[in-house]
Amino acid sequence: MPAPIWGGSHFFSVPLTPRPPPMPAKLRQFLEMIRFSHTLFALPFALLAAAMAWAANARSVPPVYFAWRDFFGIVLCMVFARSAAMAFNRLADRKIDAENPRTQSRHLPAGALSFGGVAAFTAVCAIGFVASTLLFLPRNRIPLYASVPVLLYLFSYSYAKRFTQLAHFWLGTALALAPLAAWVAIRPEFVAAPLLLSGAVLFWVAGFDIIYACQDYEFDVRRRLHSIPARWGVARALRTAAACHLTMAALLALLPCFYNEFGGIYWTGVAALSILLIYEHSLVRPNDLTRVNRAFFHVNAAVSLGLLAVGILDLFF
Repeated sequence: MPAPIWGGSHFFSVPLTPRPPPMPAKLRQFLEMIRFSHTLFALPFALLAAAMAWAANARSVPPVYFAWRDFFGIVLCMVFARSAAMAFNRLADRKIDAENPRTQSRHLPAGALSFGGVAAFTAVCAIGFVASTLLFLPRNRIPLYASVPVLLYLFSYSYAKRFTQLAHFWLGTALALAPLAAWVAIRPEFVAAPLLLSGAVLFWVAGFDIIYACQDYEFDVRRRLHSIPARWGVARALRTAAACHLTMAALLALLPCFYNEFGGIYWTGVAALSILLIYEHSLVRPNDLTRVNRAFFHVNAAVSLGLLAVGILDLFF
């Protein structure tokens, strides 16, 4: 509304233009857009792989011990890579999100953030990811060389549901890169142990993404988007998700066969994780998806953080 201004004997008005929100508020909007708190899903697996690599290094000849520089490099790479990928996903899906009643309130369709602002945020995070790999130089050049191909793969996921129902496994593979990359950053080698851990992450993420996608079953069918629920129905999708999580538990149980540093504490953690996954699937039914968010957020955060905790306890205590 216009604001009155007195000037001599004259009264006139000028329109008040809305002020842009202060930077902390704007930053909070960006973090909400990319669901920054969900970094908890993948980061613990990356840190577990790094801990496994450090434990293996400490028993090598000559021993190589924990380095803060490597730790910060892994954390920064994870945060920047995930933030760039999520922001790019919001850009790629902005029109679809505007049509979907469940996602219309997201920042881009709702107009809380601009396309240019999110694009700039994506670019800054992508540059930050590549720059973070420099922390591993000069000892290890693999993270730097792999940084751009990894980013391109992460970005490509945003278009997968437009042409394949395997988009859930595409996302799983994207997050599964985290533990493998963390291991290679510490020990530049490709061996079975980190591959098994990455495989577990792949099926874990694919499973809970299938559960989450069940919420959009009707919209995906109407919009002709590809997903397992849209292709096979909610009931079969939930069974597929359960099979994915069973595979995850099997891969984690197989891990000590190729990484003999784990013992009783780790086995206890895998058993507890399996119970959590059973509980996750008990929360959702084909005709009742009201508790998907609890299954998606709370249980999966407990799975990732819990496995990290028992893994570190087993390795170092």
